[in-house]
Amino acid sequence: MPDIDERSTPSLMSDLVAQVTELVRKEIQLLRAEMNEKTTQVVIALGSILAAVVFVLTALNVLAAALVAALTNAGIPAAWSAVIVGGALAIVAVILANRGIANLKAQSLAPERTARAAMRDVGMVKEKV
Repeated sequence: MPDIDERSTPSLMSDLVAQVTELVRKEIQLLRAEMNEKTTQVVIALGSILAAVVFVLTALNVLAAALVAALTNAGIPAAWSAVIVGGALAIVAVILANRGIANLKAQSLAPERTARAAMRDVGMVKEKV
C-alpha cells in the first residue's frame, strides 16, 4: 500500500467516502440495536403498569370487602372502614403506576450510546478532513 503522502487526492477522497459510509452504516446498526433495547424497556414498563392495574383490581375485589368487614368488627364505623381500605389501596396503586410511568419518560428512552458514538465519530471525521 503506498504511503499516504504518495496517494492521489481522488484516492484519498474515495477512501474517506468509503470510511464515512461504513461509519454511518455502523451507527445505524448501533441505533437499531439500542432502539430494540429501549423497546424492551417500554414493554417492561407497560408490564409494570398492567401489573399495577391487575393488582389494584384483584385487591379491590378480594381484600376490600374483607378488610372493611374486619375494621367494622373492630368497632370502626363501616363508612370509615371503607375509606381507610380504599385509601391504602389507592396509595399502592399510585406507587406502582408512578414506577411504570417513570420508566416511560422520554429521557430514559433516548439512544444515549448511539449519540455518544456519533459525536466521537464526528470528531474523528473532522480530524481526518
